[in-house]
Amino acid sequence: MSSNAGKVVCVTGASGYIASWIVKFLLQRGYTVKATVRDPNNPVKVDHLLKLDGAKERLHLFKADLLEEGAFDSVIQGCDGVFHTASPVQFTVNDPQSQLIDPAMKGTLNVLKSCAKSTSVKRVVLTSSAASVLYTGRPLTPEVVVDETWFSDPNIVRKLGRWYALSKTLAEDAARNLLNEYDIKLVVINPGMSIGPVLQPELNESSSAILNLINGSPTFQNFTFGWINVKDVANAHIQAYEIISSTGRYCLIERVAHFSEVADILRHMYPTLKIPEKCEDDEPFMPTFQVSKEKAKSLGIEFIPLEVSLRETVESLKEKKFVDF
Repeated sequence: MSSNAGKVVCVTGASGYIASWIVKFLLQRGYTVKATVRDPNNPVKVDHLLKLDGAKERLHLFKADLLEEGAFDSVIQGCDGVFHTASPVQFTVNDPQSQLIDPAMKGTLNVLKSCAKSTSVKRVVLTSSAASVLYTGRPLTPEVVVDETWFSDPNIVRKLGRWYALSKTLAEDAARNLLNEYDIKLVVINPGMSIGPVLQPELNESSSAILNLINGSPTFQNFTFGWINVKDVANAHIQAYEIISSTGRYCLIERVAHFSEVADILRHMYPTLKIPEKCEDDEPFMPTFQVSKEKAKSLGIEFIPLEVSLRETVESLKEKKFVDF
């Protein structure tokens, strides 16, 4: 722990699901953390962070708006590394441009321009998504192994109307192009659907997908996701920062599973709950595929199994009173 004492890093969007765990683990490792949030005075957003071990001594909250140019300049100055996690996660939107694409793109460029202006930042770890990996136009089937060399094609993503995926794809591209010109190392983390224990008091998108399954939904979605435990995601960010040789992108998916399989696991785990047994439509199930773990293992990630992640999610939702049984 002592080796990180005095090391200062910044986490943007610190009240988010993944970011909260990154902050927790950084404090545990002895870092001083400058955390940006939209409203440092909103207890719903910051109380869970202020309660973390080490927060009193080494956590500093700052107000910063993704869309405001220069908003991150003063926060980032003096930091050795920046974890840029701030980006809206919404799967249903009315206006994708203003709700997702602008904040993701402009926000990323804003934060990275502040990094470029600073005299201290050596490395940026960007929270991207498996969504910026999967949509290449190549069909996904059980035999296919996806890896870090896959890049989603914005035109294909646009045609599919997957706006969250588009926002992540464009933001990741923009980040790479911008930092190419500077002496700052960019490492990108591409996690799948992150589940597991919830630190923040509000429900995030990925946890609500599990909540729906255990909370009386009559059907499950006809959708296949790559799943990953949020603790593995947070840990990977910090390892990507600490391991000097880390480079490029890291896909983080423990298992690819259709919602039917997730429902099955939950049914065996919680036999008293009414877990949906039928799909929302009569179409063939969206196929599964494989994702390479090789590169992620070089960060020392051991991958918490999906079953454990699901149990942790449900127990956490229960503890937070989102569900009662």
